[in-house]
Amino acid sequence: MSTLLMIYHRLLHLMELIPHALIALLGRFSIAAVFWLSGQTKIEGFAINIINGEYIFGWPTLARSTIFLFQYEYQLPLIPADIAAVLATIAEHVFPILILLGLGTRVSALALLIMTAVIQFLVYPSAYALHGVWAVVLLYLMKNGAGVFSLDYLIHKRYS
Repeated sequence: MSTLLMIYHRLLHLMELIPHALIALLGRFSIAAVFWLSGQTKIEGFAINIINGEYIFGWPTLARSTIFLFQYEYQLPLIPADIAAVLATIAEHVFPILILLGLGTRVSALALLIMTAVIQFLVYPSAYALHGVWAVVLLYLMKNGAGVFSLDYLIHKRYS
């Protein structure tokens, strides 16, 4: 029995050696991917115009289905569907990039946690298991920060 207990304690010790930076990097990449991919479903891509034989790239446009979803499926209170669609689309592109870079990670995680809570309580209340996982990752990043593999760390190190 003491051999099993010794193996168990060694295993626990090895688990304690997992660095915060690795957990934070994996969490940042994973949660950024979730929201980025969701944001990508809301746009039709970048407008491309050919003027005088030159390609001019414009801003992405909302997919036709996006405003429809906000009007008829999501039905958020207090904010018009067209404004909510644009704000959600911007948020799902800007905050994941910031989190992935590790720039303003805690504030970006807070913004996405608020978005997660809105989705959970007002849009898809039966998806609590999925939203709970998102919330845990976001809360972890809010509490512990982005780790050493981040711009937040480099900025803090430079100005401390």
